[in-house]
Amino acid sequence: MKKPVIVWMRQDLRLSDHPAFELAATLSKKVVPCYVLDSRSEKKWAPGSASRWWLHHSLMELDQRLSEIGGRLILKSGDSVKILSALARQINASAVYWLNAVEPDARKDELRLRIALEKHGIEGQGFGGYLLFEPGTIKNLGGSPFRVFTPFWKKCLQNMGQRRLASGTATLEIHHPLPDSDLLANWGLLPIKPDWSKGLRKSWQPGEQYGQALLANLMNRITHYDTERNFPDKNATSHLSPYLHFGNISITQAFEASGLAEQHSNKSTLSFQRELGWREFSGHLLFHFTELPEKPFRTNFTAFPWREDPVALRAWQTGKTGFPLIDAGMRQLWHTGWMHNRVRMVAASFLVKHLLIPWQQGQAWFWDTLVDADLANNAAGWQWIAGCGADAAPYFRIFNPVLQGQKFDPHGTYVKRWVPELTKLPDCYLHTPWIAPTEVLQRAGITLGSNYPTPLIDLAEGRKRALTAFNQFNQR
Repeated sequence: MKKPVIVWMRQDLRLSDHPAFELAATLSKKVVPCYVLDSRSEKKWAPGSASRWWLHHSLMELDQRLSEIGGRLILKSGDSVKILSALARQINASAVYWLNAVEPDARKDELRLRIALEKHGIEGQGFGGYLLFEPGTIKNLGGSPFRVFTPFWKKCLQNMGQRRLASGTATLEIHHPLPDSDLLANWGLLPIKPDWSKGLRKSWQPGEQYGQALLANLMNRITHYDTERNFPDKNATSHLSPYLHFGNISITQAFEASGLAEQHSNKSTLSFQRELGWREFSGHLLFHFTELPEKPFRTNFTAFPWREDPVALRAWQTGKTGFPLIDAGMRQLWHTGWMHNRVRMVAASFLVKHLLIPWQQGQAWFWDTLVDADLANNAAGWQWIAGCGADAAPYFRIFNPVLQGQKFDPHGTYVKRWVPELTKLPDCYLHTPWIAPTEVLQRAGITLGSNYPTPLIDLAEGRKRALTAFNQFNQR
């Protein structure tokens, strides 16, 4: 009788297009799917609060799908390497399979596990699948990692014929008897006191099945993706980011679905694929530059004169900056665990440039509150905005939240949804309530500084201060 294999699941919480399951099925090996919640205190970047909520429901959905084929998801908590190597010996497994990670700690665990398994004559094998291309396979002419997005993505597109193709759902045989498992409810991933996840429950349904349905729905409406994705009041973005982060769907499935949508606008399809390309670029950056979440990619920015301002930081976090577009975005984030991409850029720019608060503090808040919090994307995105990352926006590019609001939310539909105290304010003052006449504010039921805050900073002064700080730093 063939020995079983353990499939160590992490950011690949799905059954379809899964290379580890596919190989096990090809070799007619029975499988034991296992997820380990690594509880080591020294482990960096443990999942944030919103991510833990998503993780709970993804694991629950995956376990349900496995139960339909006579299995279940084995849950363990502790040191992944110690648990998996012991489990492999316990069930006399021939191998442990997994999908390769890009996060530094996870990659270290893969190496440790291989070494631990080899001591007992057990195979440890990783597969691609989290990205379109394995890091190290896309290099510039000098053989080094790309540091600029456009040539990186051009090289990816040139090599699309060499990437791994998506596969269906493998016909799995589950190994029995299955080992003991933790109870998901005992992991405490869900908030209880207080339960702040009501908005998340209304906004999302985690898991592979809903992720696939959402992807199919996107392909039916992708025609206007390119022209409408910047408007936060429209349902024009993909909303696939958390499903991709947790591997409820694969990046290959998303790319191939868009590539097969021949009946749709080519410009919109290419625009969506380009967004997948930014995810790919971020993953490759983190693989090659492991300190990306902690230190500026452009090392000279280590000496940049950031400010510590806990009062302003808290106002930003809670959507009380006095700038309606930013406040709407931050409140949407708190309620749903997600924020529209255009508004993310504006809110992040305001924090690091108008307020001169370090990008790491914004990154930490997003890490805790986003359901799609991805270490590579989060770090690369914040560094891009701050001007210190790879292919970064110039520091002097400072988003103006008023102009951005007037351009991308001209009728205030988005602002009124998330900042309801401004609902009765005329559109012409919606993004600048502080300049509205007193009688207009009174009719709208607004008292600045009371039921809606006055602006944290004068935008012109904030911009001038940011540029002065940058120029002085640059001269040094």
